[in-house]
Amino acid sequence: MKLNKLFLIVFVLLSITNTMAQTVTVNCETAAPYAPLRPENTQQYDRTNCWGFGAIAYTTTLSQRITGNFAMRSNSPTSLSPDACWLKSPWLKPGSGNITFKMKFEAASAATIRRIIISYCAYDAGSVSASKEGAMVLFDSISYTPNLPTTAQTISFAIPSAIANSGQRYKFRISFVGTGGTTRFNMDDFVIPGTYWSDPSNSCLPLALIVDADLDGVADADDAYPNDATRAYNNMYPASGFGTLMFEDLWPSTGDYDFNDLVVDYQYNLVTNASNKVVEMKGKFVTRAIGATLHNGFAFQLNGMATSKITATTGAKYHAASWLSIGANGTENDQTSVNIIVFDDAQKVLPSAGGSGTNTNPDNPRVAPDTTSLNITFTNTIGQMIGLADVVFNPYIIVDQTRGKEVHLPNYVPSSKANTALFGTGDDDTKPGSNKYYKSANNLPWALNVTTSIPYMTEKTDFLSGYLKFADWAQSNGTLFTDWYLNNSGYRNSNKLFVP
Repeated sequence: MKLNKLFLIVFVLLSITNTMAQTVTVNCETAAPYAPLRPENTQQYDRTNCWGFGAIAYTTTLSQRITGNFAMRSNSPTSLSPDACWLKSPWLKPGSGNITFKMKFEAASAATIRRIIISYCAYDAGSVSASKEGAMVLFDSISYTPNLPTTAQTISFAIPSAIANSGQRYKFRISFVGTGGTTRFNMDDFVIPGTYWSDPSNSCLPLALIVDADLDGVADADDAYPNDATRAYNNMYPASGFGTLMFEDLWPSTGDYDFNDLVVDYQYNLVTNASNKVVEMKGKFVTRAIGATLHNGFAFQLNGMATSKITATTGAKYHAASWLSIGANGTENDQTSVNIIVFDDAQKVLPSAGGSGTNTNPDNPRVAPDTTSLNITFTNTIGQMIGLADVVFNPYIIVDQTRGKEVHLPNYVPSSKANTALFGTGDDDTKPGSNKYYKSANNLPWALNVTTSIPYMTEKTDFLSGYLKFADWAQSNGTLFTDWYLNNSGYRNSNKLFVP
């Protein structure tokens, strides 16, 4: 997943302007790099990071402070106009909740009135003003008279529901006004729920607005599911097109080694949310050929994944096989890891139209490939969700519906239901202690996975005679001719391959 460049900018700005996650704050304290630590330097730091001040100065006088070494101090109020004395936030995208800050009066001396007024304005791209501020909308206020509190109070204003979580850009203005007397306001520790959205390098104008209809933090332009907050990205494997799985079902004997006993093309899509946690797997399995007389099942294991991570599975093809035991979530019962039986009998999924096998003998009638589409839903419980790296796809066949007789890709571990007594018999040279599985003594496998769709062998034709570099690749333990399956010069004998 590519992290949106704009989110990186915002993250840096959040750090610069002393914000916490999902809040925009100012606490009057940070002066760097405007040393030395003086009130005017500290205020300049916050002004540079797009806070605005009207008739407000920073102070270090002990009696005027609330927390820390600095606080804000208003002028002596002489007007009830909200334009007279104010603090204005940077541009931000408001969240929900309350705007809070601490406030006290310097003295309890008589005053006709003291009032706090809070307003917001929207970004107006068509405004002739350099700030692009729309009209201020007053939404709340607090009045004090005649008794003025001289100990710090926490002031709280609820963000209007009309703008909370709207994804739009706003500023808040908090005005400190009054008439009569000389006592001033002292303020500190302002916290506004929302996301900082100003650009200090561009006259504090707002950053470009990211359209995010489902508010999951991923821009619609980058979101494959712009109206679904639980989904954001498609992760296709292979990245385009289909891969090919080919199996030899006479394991642990080598057999005719034509790798067409079951030929399945596959593609799966791991759907992840904005945090790149997997929420769904969409798998397509295209059964192309059956060169076997056995009734083989096709399955896959997600290595090391507990079955509790799966909430539902749909699309599998079962034919009332007595050897199957499937749980309510669609995974096979009594397994240590997730195991999903895609279909229990290849012969019923792709029945022959005449003659032996299906789509392996050029002289027999052809059958259109069959597609099995699976949909697997993963848990969405916080703290229990899994990442992409946790999904290890391990496909295999179950030979002739004999549950313990599994044939996996080379060096892929069996399921907990495999009959391990078959290891080391016939031509098999499995050595679990050395992490060697489903290979012969000279490293030849019984199953192949190629990440592109390739031709397969005609019936009873040795695979090595069609793919001329395969033996070199296998016997070198995968170090030579890693592209053995491609149609490069000298790599294939096309006369041995089945033509659809």
